[in-house]
Amino acid sequence: MNTTRQQTVITVEKALEVTHRALNEGEKLGVAVSVTVVDSAMGLVAFAKADGATPHSVLSSRRKANTAASTRRATGFMGEDLALPLPLATELQLTNIPGGAPLVFDKAVAGAIGIAGGTPDQDAQIATAASNT
Repeated sequence: MNTTRQQTVITVEKALEVTHRALNEGEKLGVAVSVTVVDSAMGLVAFAKADGATPHSVLSSRRKANTAASTRRATGFMGEDLALPLPLATELQLTNIPGGAPLVFDKAVAGAIGIAGGTPDQDAQIATAASNT
């Protein structure tokens, strides 16, 4: 029986690259966003807030990144059976709001990105563009 396992995690260098890509995508859309990158265990690796981003976008971007990392799926997938109960059960650490995307390298989830500051569709578009490595 195995007692350990290896896990793919995102490097700081790659997290910063993804963060810059997201900020640039937001700028192209005219949206000031907050960007959070977490590792596969939801540990913070990188964060940036564009000039003019709203204060609440800081927490929202973290929640979206956490959700994408822990579920290994883009946010916004939950049906009514989970969309409210899951955030409540996790003391609002997770969310169903679009804008989070897993970061996959060599077919393994290494972390996730969360974007907040635009509409849910804009946030999802930016997260998808930034996560395509």
